Amino acid sequence: MKLGSVLLFLFALFSAVMLGLAAGAAWMVLALYLRQPLPWLVVPIGAVLAWTIRAGVHRAGIGAMLLAAGATALAAIYVNMLIAGVRIAGNMGLDLIEALRTAGIAMLWQLARMAIGPADIVWIVLAMLLAAWLASRKPRQVRSPSIKRV
Repeated sequence: MKLGSVLLFLFALFSAVMLGLAAGAAWMVLALYLRQPLPWLVVPIGAVLAWTIRAGVHRAGIGAMLLAAGATALAAIYVNMLIAGVRIAGNMGLDLIEALRTAGIAMLWQLARMAIGPADIVWIVLAMLLAAWLASRKPRQVRSPSIKRV
């Protein structure tokens, strides 16, 4: 494997992780604003992640499929960890950053796993499948109308 290929792969992986984390944070803001967990929101988030990854991170194919499905799963995990942190912060009278630091990743992970129910898992798997399918498809070629010159 060439160094350029490895660097491109690492950049694509880094970009997919950052997109997944950003999507999870945006999902958390919306869920907190509406005061509902909104588990179904993972489906449109997965679609947007797939289109973004296919358009700007990796060409359509197996790599884009894996990156899109992984970013979707990461967004779902991250939003549940953030919501667990918000609950800790609210119960203990801390700000969010202090609660996240105090709880640590292991505790947030356990609380997020406990909060995910069977219906949430179905939504996440459905969104991952949709994201993988959308990322694997090649974008449509838009044909411009032919203009006759006189």
